[in-house]
Amino acid sequence: MTGGLWPVSDALAFLTGSWRAQRTVRDLAEDATGTFTGTTAFTAEDGGGLLHFESGAFEWRGVTRPAERTLRYLPGETPGTAAVHFPDGRFFHGLDLRSGRHIADHPCSADLYRGEFEVYGADSWRTVWRVRGPAKDLVLSTDYRRLPPAAARPR
Repeated sequence: MTGGLWPVSDALAFLTGSWRAQRTVRDLAEDATGTFTGTTAFTAEDGGGLLHFESGAFEWRGVTRPAERTLRYLPGETPGTAAVHFPDGRFFHGLDLRSGRHIADHPCSADLYRGEFEVYGADSWRTVWRVRGPAKDLVLSTDYRRLPPAAARPR
């Protein structure tokens, strides 16, 4: 992606809606690359926050399989920020896009996940997760493009 960063005053408001997600997964240790193509929807939850649901197809080593994941984005401690949680309630990472860029760390057993989030405009953002550990050496890069709202159906 090119261009400057785009500051976001309210992460939850920015993310709300549906996005086209295109991810490249590189396993540096095994010199293998896979791709995910699908959609990510951020929908309002009762009591505040957003439910993040991603679904699509993941191609790895010539085999394509359905893939999905769910996260919860809750209001952060600072206005405009978010706290990202796994479906079981465990904390994943914070998210502060007020500068248009955020770096988050998530230790997971012996591995460290470091995520870099960059916003390029009202309809475009990117994440790059670098995963390092005794058995992992991965780079996961995802580009998001906002999908237009569904057209109203005639009655």
